[in-house]
Amino acid sequence: MDINQITLEAADFDASLAFYQRLGLTLIVLSEGRYARFELPSGSTTLSIHRADTPVISHAVLYFEVEDVDRHCEALKARGILFDTEPRDESWLWREARFSDPSGNRLCLYHAGSNRRFPPWRLPQAKE
Repeated sequence: MDINQITLEAADFDASLAFYQRLGLTLIVLSEGRYARFELPSGSTTLSIHRADTPVISHAVLYFEVEDVDRHCEALKARGILFDTEPRDESWLWREARFSDPSGNRLCLYHAGSNRRFPPWRLPQAKE
């Protein structure tokens, strides 16, 4: 099983479209100002947005994995992306910087290295 795509609702479709392009995603589908789908720079999961008059913003956080959080954060700031938190080392052994899209969907740049899937507290039966 794999995740094919994640779809987010957008209050301001045009602002969200521009935001995800500034984030470095590649636009692969655009449908009449109501739906867009993007490929990420790596991996096979895609992200889409669709216009919603009253978007439901969940408490979920989308995590974008990068090798160097600080460098990516600075590059995105130069493109006009605003961050809620500066890069910092978290107690769960990930380095993260948090931000939101124009509709309020919560996003995170992170790097976890081997702790991404194999943190010290991983269950023993799951290490196989």
